[in-house]
Amino acid sequence: MFTRAFSLAASLVLAGAAHAETAINFALDWKFEGPAAPYFAAIDNGHFAAEGLKVEIQAGQGSLDAIPKVATGAFQMGFADMNSIAKFLDQNPGAPVTAVMIVYDKPPAAMVGRKSLGINEIKDIEGKVLGAPPPDGAWSQFPAFAKATGLDMSKITVEPVGFPTREPMLAEGKVAAVTGFSFSVYLNLVRLGVPADDISVFLMADNGVEYYGNAVIANTDFAKANPAAVTGFIRALAKGWKDAAAEPEKAVAQMITRTPASDVALETERFNIALTQNVMTDAVKANGMGKVDPARFARSIEQLKEIYEFRNAPTPDLYFTDAYLPTDGSLTVN
Repeated sequence: MFTRAFSLAASLVLAGAAHAETAINFALDWKFEGPAAPYFAAIDNGHFAAEGLKVEIQAGQGSLDAIPKVATGAFQMGFADMNSIAKFLDQNPGAPVTAVMIVYDKPPAAMVGRKSLGINEIKDIEGKVLGAPPPDGAWSQFPAFAKATGLDMSKITVEPVGFPTREPMLAEGKVAAVTGFSFSVYLNLVRLGVPADDISVFLMADNGVEYYGNAVIANTDFAKANPAAVTGFIRALAKGWKDAAAEPEKAVAQMITRTPASDVALETERFNIALTQNVMTDAVKANGMGKVDPARFARSIEQLKEIYEFRNAPTPDLYFTDAYLPTDGSLTVN
């Protein structure tokens, strides 16, 4: 009797262990907007659960926000700008954080202006006021954009602005242009009543900037201790992106259950812009999600060196690793 009871108890313990989930707190770069929908599709469609993961998504306050959260271990994983990771690791040598999956193969960083305020070409910002949130990933890329396009920074008045006031200030004509992610600024301006044909969008990636955009980042101590969890997260997120690409409105609706004040149509449009312009590039269609091209990555580091003085020699393998990318074909896209 004792043996049978002991065997039953042991079986229950083993069953519980088999079903134990690895908890991952994930720090987004920004609010729950359209481009965040794939994370919630991966939750609600069971992809994270299938990998043995219990994932909690938290909103952020800009592209630089997630890096220290993950580096301190407060969050196991997050979403952040690649070049900001390089700068952070240069300023904090040995910090346990690295990128493990590129998501924005083509960065959405842009300068966005209004034609009625005289911004028809990039050079038109000279002699005018540019609104830029200091923690903004697009602002961090602006020096490279300025150098590549021949802008004279001494002729531009840069006004630090908060994220909540950025688009309203442009809509009210208090600044002539702003930095930001194209899909966020453009649609926020339209929502504020600015005519679409009055908005000029200059993607930095279309104007000489070689950088990669935002990536999934991981605390390296967590990743080394839980490599299967990190790979599982990446695989599940890729499935979430595929689900969202196939049924955008459904994925956005899943996200909006967490932020009911949002508009499904607006956020679906925002998602579609990010999907087509920034995620599903020709390179991703050819090679799959998540990877870097070594030659392009090297060029991007050289470009970063032109506008940022590294304290230590850049070490690209600290900024990104492909060691956790799944090799089972799950990153392939159609």
